Amino acid sequence: MTIWHDLSRHHTATANRPMLALFDDPARAGDFSAEAANFLFDYSKTNIDAKARSLLLSLAEAAGLAARREAMFAGELINETEGRAVLHTALRNMQGVLEVGGQDVLPEVRATHARLVAFARDVREGRFCGQGGAITDVVNIGIGGSDLGPAMATLALAPYHTGPRCHFVSNVDGAHVHDVLAPLNPETTLVIIASKTFTTIETMTNAATARAWMAASVADPAAQFAAVSSSAERTAAFGIAPERVFGFADWVGGRYSLWGPIGLPLMLAIGPAHFDAFLAGAAEIDAHFRTAPLARNLPVLLALVGIWHNQVCGHATRAVLPYDQHLSRLPAYLQQLEMESNGKRVAINGSDLPRHSGPVVWGEPGTNGQHAFYQLIHQGTRVVPCEFLLAAEGHEPGLDHQHLLLAANCLAQSEALMRGRGVAEATTLLQAKGLRGTELERQARHRVFPGNRPSTTLLYPRLTPHVLGGILAIYEHRVFCEGVILGLNSFDQWGVELGKELALALAPVLDGSDPGTGKDGSTLALAARLRALREH
Repeated sequence: MTIWHDLSRHHTATANRPMLALFDDPARAGDFSAEAANFLFDYSKTNIDAKARSLLLSLAEAAGLAARREAMFAGELINETEGRAVLHTALRNMQGVLEVGGQDVLPEVRATHARLVAFARDVREGRFCGQGGAITDVVNIGIGGSDLGPAMATLALAPYHTGPRCHFVSNVDGAHVHDVLAPLNPETTLVIIASKTFTTIETMTNAATARAWMAASVADPAAQFAAVSSSAERTAAFGIAPERVFGFADWVGGRYSLWGPIGLPLMLAIGPAHFDAFLAGAAEIDAHFRTAPLARNLPVLLALVGIWHNQVCGHATRAVLPYDQHLSRLPAYLQQLEMESNGKRVAINGSDLPRHSGPVVWGEPGTNGQHAFYQLIHQGTRVVPCEFLLAAEGHEPGLDHQHLLLAANCLAQSEALMRGRGVAEATTLLQAKGLRGTELERQARHRVFPGNRPSTTLLYPRLTPHVLGGILAIYEHRVFCEGVILGLNSFDQWGVELGKELALALAPVLDGSDPGTGKDGSTLALAARLRALREH
Protein backbone atom coordinates (compact mmCIF):
# COMPACT_ATOMS: atom_id res chain seq x y z
CA MET A 1 0.00 0.00 0.00
CA THR A 2 1.60 3.30 -1.13
CA ILE A 3 1.69 6.59 0.76
CA TRP A 4 -0.40 8.11 -2.04
CA HIS A 5 -3.05 5.44 -1.45
CA ASP A 6 -2.98 6.07 2.29
CA LEU A 7 -3.43 9.80 1.69
CA SER A 8 -6.37 9.15 -0.62
CA ARG A 9 -8.05 6.88 1.92
CA HIS A 10 -7.53 9.40 4.71
CA HIS A 11 -8.95 12.20 2.59
CA THR A 12 -12.03 10.13 1.78
CA ALA A 13 -12.54 9.33 5.45
CA THR A 14 -12.27 12.97 6.56
CA ALA A 15 -13.60 14.94 3.58
CA ASN A 16 -16.91 15.81 5.23
CA ARG A 17 -15.43 16.67 8.60
CA PRO A 18 -16.00 20.35 9.50
CA MET A 19 -12.63 22.08 9.63
CA LEU A 20 -13.99 24.25 12.41
CA ALA A 21 -14.24 21.12 14.59
CA LEU A 22 -10.47 20.75 14.41
CA PHE A 23 -10.23 23.90 16.52
CA ASP A 24 -11.76 22.02 19.45
CA ASP A 25 -8.08 21.41 20.05
CA PRO A 26 -6.93 24.74 21.55
CA ALA A 27 -3.41 24.14 20.25
CA ARG A 28 -4.54 23.73 16.63
CA ALA A 29 -3.47 27.19 15.39
CA GLY A 30 0.00 26.88 16.88
CA ASP A 31 0.55 23.27 15.86
CA PHE A 32 -0.44 23.92 12.26
CA SER A 33 1.64 27.00 11.66
CA ALA A 34 5.37 27.65 11.36
CA GLU A 35 7.63 30.68 11.71
CA ALA A 36 10.92 31.71 10.11
CA ALA A 37 12.64 34.97 9.20
CA ASN A 38 9.76 37.16 10.45
CA PHE A 39 7.19 35.12 8.49
CA LEU A 40 4.28 33.23 10.01
CA PHE A 41 2.72 30.57 7.80
CA ASP A 42 -0.69 29.42 9.07
CA TYR A 43 -2.23 26.33 7.47
CA SER A 44 -4.60 25.49 10.32
CA LYS A 45 -7.67 26.47 8.23
CA THR A 46 -7.27 23.33 6.10
CA ASN A 47 -8.50 19.79 6.66
CA ILE A 48 -4.95 18.59 7.21
CA ASP A 49 -4.71 16.86 10.57
CA ALA A 50 -1.79 15.19 12.32
CA LYS A 51 -2.17 11.96 10.35
CA ALA A 52 -2.42 13.74 7.00
CA ARG A 53 0.64 15.83 7.83
CA SER A 54 2.59 12.75 8.85
CA LEU A 55 1.71 11.03 5.58
CA LEU A 56 2.63 14.12 3.56
CA LEU A 57 5.98 14.37 5.31
CA SER A 58 6.56 10.69 4.57
CA LEU A 59 5.79 11.44 0.94
CA ALA A 60 8.48 14.13 0.87
CA GLU A 61 10.98 11.82 2.54
CA ALA A 62 10.19 8.94 0.19
CA ALA A 63 10.73 11.26 -2.79
CA GLY A 64 14.24 12.02 -1.53
CA LEU A 65 13.49 15.71 -1.08
CA ALA A 66 16.40 16.41 1.27
CA ALA A 67 18.95 14.80 -1.05
CA ARG A 68 17.52 16.53 -4.10
CA ARG A 69 17.61 19.86 -2.27
CA GLU A 70 21.30 19.43 -1.46
CA ALA A 71 22.02 18.41 -5.05
CA MET A 72 20.50 21.68 -6.23
CA PHE A 73 22.51 23.85 -3.85
CA ALA A 74 25.68 21.89 -4.67
CA GLY A 75 25.40 22.69 -8.38
CA GLU A 76 24.63 19.18 -9.61
CA LEU A 77 22.90 18.91 -12.98
CA ILE A 78 19.38 18.43 -11.66
CA ASN A 79 17.84 19.99 -14.80
CA GLU A 80 18.36 16.66 -16.49
CA THR A 81 16.59 17.25 -19.79
CA GLU A 82 18.88 20.20 -20.52
CA GLY A 83 21.94 18.93 -18.67
CA ARG A 84 22.18 22.02 -16.46
CA ALA A 85 22.66 22.95 -12.85
CA VAL A 86 19.99 25.04 -11.10
CA LEU A 87 21.76 27.79 -9.19
CA HIS A 88 19.67 30.94 -9.08
CA THR A 89 20.33 30.76 -5.32
CA ALA A 90 23.99 31.57 -6.06
CA LEU A 91 22.92 35.02 -7.31
CA ARG A 92 21.80 35.98 -3.80
CA ASN A 93 24.51 34.24 -1.77
CA MET A 94 27.84 34.91 -3.46
CA GLN A 95 30.08 33.81 -0.60
CA GLY A 96 32.58 30.97 -0.66
CA VAL A 97 33.22 28.52 -3.49
CA LEU A 98 30.66 26.80 -5.70
CA GLU A 99 31.84 24.54 -8.47
CA VAL A 100 29.93 23.55 -11.58
CA GLY A 101 31.78 21.18 -13.86
CA GLY A 102 34.92 21.64 -11.79
CA GLN A 103 34.94 25.43 -12.06
CA ASP A 104 34.09 27.92 -9.30
CA VAL A 105 31.24 30.02 -10.70
CA LEU A 106 31.02 32.58 -7.92
CA PRO A 107 33.85 34.91 -8.99
CA GLU A 108 31.97 35.64 -12.21
CA VAL A 109 28.72 36.11 -10.28
CA ARG A 110 30.41 38.59 -7.94
CA ALA A 111 32.05 40.44 -10.83
CA THR A 112 28.76 40.79 -12.71
CA HIS A 113 26.99 42.02 -9.57
CA ALA A 114 29.72 44.62 -9.05
CA ARG A 115 29.31 45.81 -12.65
CA LEU A 116 25.53 46.08 -12.18
CA VAL A 117 26.01 48.12 -9.01
CA ALA A 118 28.49 50.46 -10.70
CA PHE A 119 26.22 51.00 -13.70
CA ALA A 120 23.15 51.55 -11.52
CA ARG A 121 25.01 54.15 -9.48
CA ASP A 122 26.23 55.90 -12.62
CA VAL A 123 22.66 56.14 -13.92
CA ARG A 124 21.10 57.15 -10.61
CA GLU A 125 23.79 59.75 -9.83
CA GLY A 126 23.82 61.29 -13.30
CA ARG A 127 27.23 60.13 -14.50
CA PHE A 128 25.58 58.08 -17.24
CA CYS A 129 23.35 60.44 -19.19
CA GLY A 130 21.24 60.52 -22.27
CA GLN A 131 21.58 63.07 -25.05
CA GLY A 132 19.23 65.35 -23.13
CA GLY A 133 20.79 64.94 -19.69
CA ALA A 134 20.23 62.69 -16.68
CA ILE A 135 18.16 59.56 -17.23
CA THR A 136 14.58 60.12 -16.12
CA ASP A 137 12.99 56.92 -17.46
CA VAL A 138 14.04 53.32 -17.99
CA VAL A 139 12.20 51.01 -20.41
CA ASN A 140 12.78 47.28 -19.90
CA ILE A 141 11.96 45.21 -22.97
CA GLY A 142 11.63 41.50 -22.27
CA ILE A 143 9.03 38.77 -21.95
CA GLY A 144 8.28 35.94 -19.54
CA GLY A 145 10.88 35.79 -16.79
CA SER A 146 12.65 38.79 -18.30
CA ASP A 147 9.55 40.88 -17.67
CA LEU A 148 7.28 39.38 -15.01
CA GLY A 149 9.91 39.32 -12.27
CA PRO A 150 11.30 42.85 -12.53
CA ALA A 151 7.87 44.33 -13.33
CA MET A 152 6.32 42.66 -10.29
CA ALA A 153 9.16 43.51 -7.92
CA THR A 154 9.51 47.12 -9.09
CA LEU A 155 5.82 47.69 -8.39
CA ALA A 156 6.02 45.81 -5.08
CA LEU A 157 8.81 48.07 -3.83
CA ALA A 158 7.34 51.36 -5.03
CA PRO A 159 7.79 52.95 -1.57
CA TYR A 160 11.56 52.56 -2.03
CA HIS A 161 11.83 54.20 -5.45
CA THR A 162 14.49 56.89 -5.51
CA GLY A 163 15.76 56.46 -9.07
CA PRO A 164 14.40 56.89 -12.59
CA ARG A 165 10.88 55.82 -13.44
CA CYS A 166 10.75 52.24 -14.75
CA HIS A 167 8.44 50.99 -17.49
CA PHE A 168 8.03 47.51 -18.94
CA VAL A 169 7.25 46.28 -22.46
CA SER A 170 6.63 42.61 -23.18
CA ASN A 171 3.77 42.00 -25.62
CA VAL A 172 4.63 41.88 -29.32
CA ASP A 173 1.34 43.72 -29.87
CA GLY A 174 2.54 47.11 -31.12
CA ALA A 175 0.09 48.83 -28.81
CA HIS A 176 2.23 47.91 -25.82
CA VAL A 177 5.51 49.43 -26.94
CA HIS A 178 3.72 52.40 -28.52
CA ASP A 179 1.75 53.25 -25.39
CA VAL A 180 4.80 52.95 -23.12
CA LEU A 181 7.09 55.05 -25.31
CA ALA A 182 4.60 57.72 -26.37
CA PRO A 183 4.78 59.93 -23.24
CA LEU A 184 8.54 59.55 -22.72
CA ASN A 185 11.41 61.80 -23.78
CA PRO A 186 13.82 59.69 -25.86
CA GLU A 187 16.71 62.01 -24.98
CA THR A 188 16.50 61.07 -21.30
CA THR A 189 15.40 57.45 -21.63
CA LEU A 190 17.50 54.32 -21.11
CA VAL A 191 16.28 51.14 -22.82
CA ILE A 192 17.24 47.72 -21.46
CA ILE A 193 16.84 44.74 -23.80
CA ALA A 194 16.47 41.59 -21.70
CA SER A 195 16.96 38.41 -23.72
CA LYS A 196 19.54 35.78 -22.81
CA THR A 197 20.01 34.71 -26.45
CA PHE A 198 19.16 38.11 -27.95
CA THR A 199 16.89 36.25 -30.39
CA THR A 200 13.52 36.20 -28.58
CA ILE A 201 11.20 37.31 -31.36
CA GLU A 202 8.83 39.43 -29.26
CA THR A 203 11.67 41.16 -27.43
CA MET A 204 13.79 41.84 -30.49
CA THR A 205 10.79 43.13 -32.47
CA ASN A 206 10.00 45.59 -29.68
CA ALA A 207 13.69 46.48 -29.37
CA ALA A 208 13.83 47.42 -33.06
CA THR A 209 10.75 49.61 -32.60
CA ALA A 210 12.28 51.31 -29.56
CA ARG A 211 15.51 51.93 -31.43
CA ALA A 212 13.66 53.54 -34.34
CA TRP A 213 11.73 55.71 -31.87
CA MET A 214 14.93 56.84 -30.21
CA ALA A 215 16.81 57.36 -33.51
CA ALA A 216 14.26 59.98 -34.53
CA SER A 217 15.60 62.27 -31.78
CA VAL A 218 18.92 60.91 -30.58
CA ALA A 219 22.09 61.07 -32.68
CA ASP A 220 23.53 57.83 -31.27
CA PRO A 221 20.55 55.79 -30.07
CA ALA A 222 22.60 52.68 -29.22
CA ALA A 223 24.43 54.74 -26.60
CA GLN A 224 21.21 54.80 -24.57
CA PHE A 225 20.67 51.04 -24.73
CA ALA A 226 21.85 48.35 -22.32
CA ALA A 227 21.39 44.61 -22.64
CA VAL A 228 20.89 41.68 -20.31
CA SER A 229 22.14 38.93 -22.56
CA SER A 230 24.79 36.26 -22.89
CA SER A 231 25.28 36.87 -26.62
CA ALA A 232 28.19 39.31 -26.97
CA GLU A 233 28.13 38.93 -30.75
CA ARG A 234 24.48 39.87 -31.20
CA THR A 235 24.53 42.73 -28.69
CA ALA A 236 27.59 44.15 -30.45
CA ALA A 237 25.81 43.90 -33.80
CA PHE A 238 22.94 45.89 -32.27
CA GLY A 239 25.50 48.56 -31.32
CA ILE A 240 25.48 48.14 -27.54
CA ALA A 241 28.89 48.69 -25.95
CA PRO A 242 30.19 45.67 -23.98
CA GLU A 243 30.34 47.65 -20.71
CA ARG A 244 26.54 47.91 -20.86
CA VAL A 245 25.98 44.19 -21.53
CA PHE A 246 25.31 41.97 -18.51
CA GLY A 247 25.19 38.22 -19.02
CA PHE A 248 24.21 35.28 -16.86
CA ALA A 249 24.90 31.56 -16.99
CA ASP A 250 22.65 28.86 -18.41
CA TRP A 251 22.11 27.53 -14.87
CA VAL A 252 19.85 30.52 -14.21
CA GLY A 253 16.39 29.84 -15.65
CA GLY A 254 14.34 32.75 -16.95
CA ARG A 255 11.63 32.60 -14.30
CA TYR A 256 14.30 32.36 -11.59
CA SER A 257 16.50 35.16 -12.91
CA LEU A 258 15.28 38.26 -11.06
CA TRP A 259 18.17 38.00 -8.58
CA GLY A 260 20.87 38.84 -11.16
CA PRO A 261 21.13 41.08 -14.23
CA ILE A 262 17.43 40.64 -15.04
CA GLY A 263 16.83 42.63 -11.83
CA LEU A 264 18.67 45.67 -13.23
CA PRO A 265 15.46 47.78 -13.57
CA LEU A 266 14.67 47.06 -9.93
CA MET A 267 18.19 48.05 -8.86
CA LEU A 268 17.89 51.27 -10.85
CA ALA A 269 14.58 52.06 -9.17
CA ILE A 270 15.42 51.26 -5.53
CA GLY A 271 19.21 51.53 -5.50
CA PRO A 272 21.94 48.93 -4.92
CA ALA A 273 21.65 48.93 -1.11
CA HIS A 274 17.96 48.05 -1.15
CA PHE A 275 18.59 45.54 -3.94
CA ASP A 276 21.19 43.85 -1.75
CA ALA A 277 18.62 43.74 1.07
CA PHE A 278 16.25 42.05 -1.37
CA LEU A 279 18.93 39.43 -2.09
CA ALA A 280 19.63 39.00 1.62
CA GLY A 281 15.97 38.29 2.35
CA ALA A 282 15.97 35.50 -0.20
CA ALA A 283 19.30 34.14 1.08
CA GLU A 284 17.87 33.97 4.61
CA ILE A 285 15.03 31.78 3.34
CA ASP A 286 17.54 29.67 1.40
CA ALA A 287 19.35 28.97 4.66
CA HIS A 288 16.08 28.16 6.41
CA PHE A 289 15.02 25.85 3.57
CA ARG A 290 18.34 23.96 3.74
CA THR A 291 18.46 23.52 7.52
CA ALA A 292 14.98 23.57 9.06
CA PRO A 293 13.29 20.22 9.77
CA LEU A 294 10.73 19.37 7.10
CA ALA A 295 7.88 19.63 9.62
CA ARG A 296 8.83 23.28 10.40
CA ASN A 297 10.11 24.26 6.97
CA LEU A 298 8.04 27.00 5.33
CA PRO A 299 8.59 26.10 1.64
CA VAL A 300 8.15 22.40 2.41
CA LEU A 301 4.91 22.97 4.31
CA LEU A 302 3.54 25.24 1.59
CA ALA A 303 4.34 22.52 -0.94
CA LEU A 304 2.73 19.77 1.12
CA VAL A 305 -0.44 21.83 1.55
CA GLY A 306 -0.47 22.32 -2.24
CA ILE A 307 0.00 18.58 -2.84
CA TRP A 308 -2.82 17.78 -0.41
CA HIS A 309 -5.25 20.15 -2.07
CA ASN A 310 -4.38 19.42 -5.71
CA GLN A 311 -3.22 15.82 -6.03
CA VAL A 312 -5.03 14.35 -2.99
CA CYS A 313 -8.26 16.37 -2.75
CA GLY A 314 -8.52 17.02 -6.49
CA HIS A 315 -8.86 20.82 -6.38
CA ALA A 316 -7.56 21.88 -9.78
CA THR A 317 -6.95 25.58 -9.12
CA ARG A 318 -5.25 27.68 -6.48
CA ALA A 319 -6.02 31.33 -5.76
CA VAL A 320 -3.19 33.61 -4.59
CA LEU A 321 -4.73 36.58 -2.79
CA PRO A 322 -2.28 39.23 -1.56
CA TYR A 323 -3.93 41.78 0.71
CA ASP A 324 -1.20 44.19 -0.31
CA GLN A 325 -1.76 46.48 -3.28
CA HIS A 326 1.95 46.61 -4.02
CA LEU A 327 1.81 42.84 -4.68
CA SER A 328 -0.86 43.19 -7.35
CA ARG A 329 1.43 41.54 -9.94
CA LEU A 330 2.46 38.68 -7.66
CA PRO A 331 -0.29 36.27 -8.86
CA ALA A 332 0.83 36.71 -12.48
CA TYR A 333 4.46 36.17 -11.44
CA LEU A 334 3.52 33.00 -9.56
CA GLN A 335 1.46 31.79 -12.51
CA GLN A 336 4.63 31.54 -14.54
CA LEU A 337 6.74 30.26 -11.66
CA GLU A 338 4.38 27.38 -10.90
CA MET A 339 2.66 26.62 -14.19
CA GLU A 340 5.77 26.80 -16.38
CA SER A 341 7.77 24.86 -13.80
CA ASN A 342 5.33 22.10 -12.88
CA GLY A 343 2.86 22.13 -15.77
CA LYS A 344 4.24 18.83 -17.09
CA ARG A 345 2.79 15.47 -18.11
CA VAL A 346 5.87 13.27 -17.98
CA ALA A 347 8.25 12.33 -15.19
CA ILE A 348 11.99 12.98 -15.31
CA ASN A 349 12.53 9.51 -16.78
CA GLY A 350 10.11 10.24 -19.63
CA SER A 351 7.24 8.06 -18.38
CA ASP A 352 3.71 9.41 -18.03
CA LEU A 353 2.97 11.00 -14.67
CA PRO A 354 0.61 8.77 -12.68
CA ARG A 355 -1.33 11.76 -11.34
CA HIS A 356 -2.07 15.37 -12.17
CA SER A 357 0.81 17.84 -12.04
CA GLY A 358 0.62 21.51 -11.09
CA PRO A 359 -2.64 23.41 -10.54
CA VAL A 360 -3.98 26.45 -12.34
CA VAL A 361 -2.70 29.44 -10.36
CA TRP A 362 -4.58 32.72 -10.45
CA GLY A 363 -5.58 35.62 -8.25
CA GLU A 364 -5.87 39.35 -7.63
CA PRO A 365 -5.15 41.60 -4.67
CA GLY A 366 -7.71 42.07 -1.93
CA THR A 367 -10.06 43.72 -1.46
CA ASN A 368 -10.79 44.10 -5.19
CA GLY A 369 -11.37 40.39 -5.63
CA GLN A 370 -14.08 40.41 -2.95
CA HIS A 371 -16.26 42.35 -5.36
CA ALA A 372 -15.50 40.04 -8.27
CA PHE A 373 -14.58 36.34 -8.09
CA TYR A 374 -15.00 35.75 -4.34
CA GLN A 375 -18.62 34.94 -5.12
CA LEU A 376 -17.43 31.75 -6.82
CA ILE A 377 -14.89 31.01 -4.08
CA HIS A 378 -17.56 31.18 -1.39
CA GLN A 379 -20.65 29.76 -3.09
CA GLY A 380 -19.50 28.10 -6.33
CA THR A 381 -19.74 24.37 -6.94
CA ARG A 382 -15.95 23.90 -7.03
CA VAL A 383 -13.60 24.31 -4.09
CA VAL A 384 -10.73 26.75 -4.66
CA PRO A 385 -7.98 26.61 -2.04
CA CYS A 386 -6.88 30.15 -1.22
CA GLU A 387 -3.52 31.55 -0.19
CA PHE A 388 -3.71 34.88 1.61
CA LEU A 389 -0.70 37.18 2.09
CA LEU A 390 -0.86 40.06 4.56
CA ALA A 391 1.51 42.61 6.09
CA ALA A 392 1.10 43.77 9.67
CA GLU A 393 1.51 47.37 8.55
CA GLY A 394 1.75 49.42 5.38
CA HIS A 395 4.05 52.22 4.28
CA GLU A 396 1.50 55.00 3.92
CA PRO A 397 1.65 57.63 6.67
CA GLY A 398 -1.62 58.57 8.27
CA LEU A 399 -3.54 55.65 6.75
CA ASP A 400 -3.27 53.09 9.54
CA HIS A 401 -7.05 52.95 9.75
CA GLN A 402 -7.23 51.79 6.14
CA HIS A 403 -4.62 49.10 6.71
CA LEU A 404 -6.57 47.92 9.75
CA LEU A 405 -9.67 47.59 7.56
CA LEU A 406 -7.64 45.74 4.93
CA ALA A 407 -6.35 43.27 7.53
CA ALA A 408 -9.83 42.77 8.96
CA ASN A 409 -11.13 41.92 5.49
CA CYS A 410 -8.31 39.42 4.91
CA LEU A 411 -8.88 37.55 8.17
CA ALA A 412 -12.65 37.70 7.70
CA GLN A 413 -12.42 36.05 4.29
CA SER A 414 -10.40 33.10 5.53
CA GLU A 415 -12.77 32.71 8.50
CA ALA A 416 -15.83 32.88 6.23
CA LEU A 417 -14.41 30.30 3.86
CA MET A 418 -13.94 27.89 6.74
CA ARG A 419 -16.99 28.70 8.85
CA GLY A 420 -19.64 29.23 6.18
CA ARG A 421 -23.28 29.84 7.00
CA GLY A 422 -25.92 27.14 7.31
CA VAL A 423 -29.55 27.33 6.23
CA ALA A 424 -30.76 27.71 9.83
CA GLU A 425 -28.61 30.79 10.41
CA ALA A 426 -29.65 32.26 7.08
CA THR A 427 -33.31 31.62 7.90
CA THR A 428 -33.01 33.36 11.27
CA LEU A 429 -31.41 36.41 9.65
CA LEU A 430 -34.22 36.71 7.11
CA GLN A 431 -36.95 36.13 9.65
CA ALA A 432 -35.65 39.17 11.50
CA LYS A 433 -36.28 41.10 8.29
CA GLY A 434 -39.89 39.93 8.13
CA LEU A 435 -39.75 37.14 5.54
CA ARG A 436 -42.06 34.16 6.03
CA GLY A 437 -43.22 30.98 4.34
CA THR A 438 -42.05 29.78 0.95
CA GLU A 439 -40.30 33.03 0.14
CA LEU A 440 -38.32 32.76 3.38
CA GLU A 441 -37.15 29.27 2.45
CA ARG A 442 -36.22 30.30 -1.10
CA GLN A 443 -34.32 33.39 -0.05
CA ALA A 444 -32.51 31.55 2.74
CA ARG A 445 -31.03 29.04 0.31
CA HIS A 446 -29.43 31.86 -1.65
CA ARG A 447 -27.67 33.01 1.51
CA VAL A 448 -26.15 29.67 2.47
CA PHE A 449 -22.35 29.46 2.41
CA PRO A 450 -21.12 25.85 2.33
CA GLY A 451 -17.96 26.69 4.25
CA ASN A 452 -15.32 24.04 4.91
CA ARG A 453 -13.20 25.67 2.20
CA PRO A 454 -9.46 25.70 2.88
CA SER A 455 -7.04 28.59 3.02
CA THR A 456 -3.56 29.43 4.24
CA THR A 457 -2.19 32.77 5.41
CA LEU A 458 1.36 34.11 5.15
CA LEU A 459 1.93 37.02 7.54
CA TYR A 460 4.93 39.38 7.50
CA PRO A 461 5.72 42.69 9.26
CA ARG A 462 5.91 45.06 6.26
CA LEU A 463 6.71 44.67 2.56
CA THR A 464 10.36 45.72 2.62
CA PRO A 465 12.99 44.65 0.06
CA HIS A 466 14.20 42.02 2.55
CA VAL A 467 10.68 40.66 3.04
CA LEU A 468 9.89 40.59 -0.69
CA GLY A 469 13.06 38.58 -1.29
CA GLY A 470 11.90 36.12 1.35
CA ILE A 471 8.41 35.77 -0.11
CA LEU A 472 9.72 34.99 -3.57
CA ALA A 473 12.28 32.50 -2.25
CA ILE A 474 9.59 30.71 -0.25
CA TYR A 475 7.50 30.27 -3.38
CA GLU A 476 10.48 29.25 -5.53
CA HIS A 477 11.42 26.49 -3.12
CA ARG A 478 7.78 25.48 -2.76
CA VAL A 479 7.62 24.85 -6.51
CA PHE A 480 10.87 22.86 -6.32
CA CYS A 481 9.49 20.68 -3.50
CA GLU A 482 6.26 19.96 -5.35
CA GLY A 483 8.22 19.01 -8.46
CA VAL A 484 10.44 16.61 -6.51
CA ILE A 485 7.45 14.95 -4.85
CA LEU A 486 5.70 14.58 -8.22
CA GLY A 487 8.87 13.28 -9.85
CA LEU A 488 9.10 15.88 -12.61
CA ASN A 489 11.68 18.41 -13.79
CA SER A 490 10.64 21.87 -12.62
CA PHE A 491 13.39 23.64 -14.57
CA ASP A 492 12.69 23.05 -18.25
CA GLN A 493 9.80 24.45 -20.31
CA TRP A 494 9.48 22.55 -23.56
CA GLY A 495 5.77 23.36 -23.65
CA VAL A 496 6.46 26.92 -24.79
CA GLU A 497 8.41 25.86 -27.89
CA LEU A 498 5.86 24.44 -30.34
CA GLY A 499 3.68 27.54 -30.56
CA LYS A 500 6.73 29.75 -31.16
CA GLU A 501 7.94 27.47 -33.97
CA LEU A 502 4.52 27.48 -35.65
CA ALA A 503 4.24 31.27 -35.32
CA LEU A 504 7.45 31.72 -37.31
CA ALA A 505 6.04 29.51 -40.05
CA LEU A 506 2.70 31.34 -40.08
CA ALA A 507 4.06 34.86 -40.52
CA PRO A 508 4.63 34.43 -44.30
CA VAL A 509 1.18 32.84 -44.63
CA LEU A 510 -0.37 35.93 -43.06
CA ASP A 511 1.47 38.33 -45.35
CA GLY A 512 0.55 36.24 -48.40
CA SER A 513 4.08 35.23 -49.41
CA ASP A 514 3.52 31.56 -48.55
CA PRO A 515 0.42 29.54 -49.51
CA GLY A 516 0.55 27.58 -46.26
CA THR A 517 0.72 24.15 -47.83
CA GLY A 518 0.08 21.51 -45.20
CA LYS A 519 -1.79 23.80 -42.82
CA ASP A 520 -5.22 22.77 -41.59
CA GLY A 521 -8.38 24.26 -43.07
CA SER A 522 -9.26 26.33 -40.01
CA THR A 523 -5.86 28.00 -39.81
CA LEU A 524 -5.84 28.75 -43.55
CA ALA A 525 -9.37 30.15 -43.44
CA LEU A 526 -8.54 32.41 -40.49
CA ALA A 527 -5.35 33.60 -42.19
CA ALA A 528 -7.29 34.38 -45.38
CA ARG A 529 -9.89 36.36 -43.45
CA LEU A 530 -7.18 38.35 -41.66
CA ARG A 531 -5.55 39.22 -44.98
CA ALA A 532 -8.90 40.27 -46.40
CA LEU A 533 -9.71 42.45 -43.38
CA ARG A 534 -6.35 44.20 -43.59
CA GLU A 535 -6.72 44.80 -47.34
CA HIS A 536 -10.23 46.13 -46.83
